[in-house]
Amino acid sequence: MNWNKSKDQNKTTIRPNTVGNINLNKLLRSLPFIAVMMVFVFNSCLISCYSFKGVSIPQEVNTFYIPDFKISNRALKAPRELGVQFADQLKQQILRESRLAFSEENPDIEFSGEINRFAIVSVAPQPDETTAFSRLDISIKVNYKDHRDEENDWEKTFSDFRNFDRSENFLDVQDGLVDQIFEQIGEDIFNQTFSNW
Repeated sequence: MNWNKSKDQNKTTIRPNTVGNINLNKLLRSLPFIAVMMVFVFNSCLISCYSFKGVSIPQEVNTFYIPDFKISNRALKAPRELGVQFADQLKQQILRESRLAFSEENPDIEFSGEINRFAIVSVAPQPDETTAFSRLDISIKVNYKDHRDEENDWEKTFSDFRNFDRSENFLDVQDGLVDQIFEQIGEDIFNQTFSNW
């Protein structure tokens, strides 16, 4: 038996610049083409509309404006600065979650409105609960205006609430509760506005 012949048949030829059956030189030469194609596809998506988190903003919409929200006579217990606080929180959310720029002059779209409910109510225990708690309930009426197409205009009231332990001093927990409620209402307004296109 010829052992040398058997050994030669079992030899694996190693070709330089290969991994498995892939030629690394060919792959490296094609990388610029792949990169250009990826940029082209990405830009094509941006041309028609801006899409983020399941929302779409038409290319021609670039700016928005939000004046300070008013406090309704029906929300007399609301702190006076609450309208300014909500307007700023909504503004920051839109800046953070979209490509839109804030502009006081000739904005494409505009949000305005008023806080029309700010109430602290007692909530009785439910059948499977042993303690009662208090609830902060806030409602905000929003007027949305599309200066390019008034058919897109809408008016809607958004509400949310947060519960807190009845033994807690409301002034100690107010800021945190308001922030949570405003964040949820802001998200609801954002989705209402930018999911309709």
